[in-house]
Amino acid sequence: MDISRIVVTNAKGGCGKTTITTNIASHYAQCGLNVRLFDHDNQGSSLAWIKRRPDSLNQIHGIDSSKNQAHRLTRSWQLHVPLETDVAIIDTPAGADILELAALFKPNDSILIPVLPSPIDIHATAHFIKKLLTIGKTRNKMIRLAVVANRVRKNTIMYHSLERFLLSLNIPFISSLRDTQLYTRAIEQGVGVQEINSPKLEIDKAQWAPILRWLEAPASNESLL
Repeated sequence: MDISRIVVTNAKGGCGKTTITTNIASHYAQCGLNVRLFDHDNQGSSLAWIKRRPDSLNQIHGIDSSKNQAHRLTRSWQLHVPLETDVAIIDTPAGADILELAALFKPNDSILIPVLPSPIDIHATAHFIKKLLTIGKTRNKMIRLAVVANRVRKNTIMYHSLERFLLSLNIPFISSLRDTQLYTRAIEQGVGVQEINSPKLEIDKAQWAPILRWLEAPASNESLL
């Protein structure tokens, strides 16, 4: 099968890229696929999560892609993906240069952009998406792009502002993940929410369902750069 590449990115730091990345990785590992996670963050949060992963669960191969001293993305995440890989997931660093990022996109990549419900995050993400769409269209690559609201409390004015912003975009807004300490506990245990058997997580699994459906569905015109 062709390698599926999923890029989790946002120029704004602290938006939950590691949460999104690790939960996608754990889902595909649970499905029995060969998963490789490329961590470009100097903090190595995704790699630390992999090291805490229980031996009883299907393993995920972590690759440290943060060694570039200039903090610039390199083609290593394109060129060094072993053939036996089924899914490659790229956790990009905060502040990644848009031109470098877009230059590394490959046809049929799926790009997820997490955004938090705060004025600063909304403004930064709007600027990031605008530049990404402008650059992406000039490259004529069939890149799939979607947005996920992260750490939300739906009955708040700020969430409604975020929802209006995301719905105004000409790209899919596929799900909202609630603000809960369960994600922190999952990171500490080296697991994803799909791998935890608890009635408390049914709402979280339901919120993840549309994200996973989007990743596995055929591309549509509305989600292409």
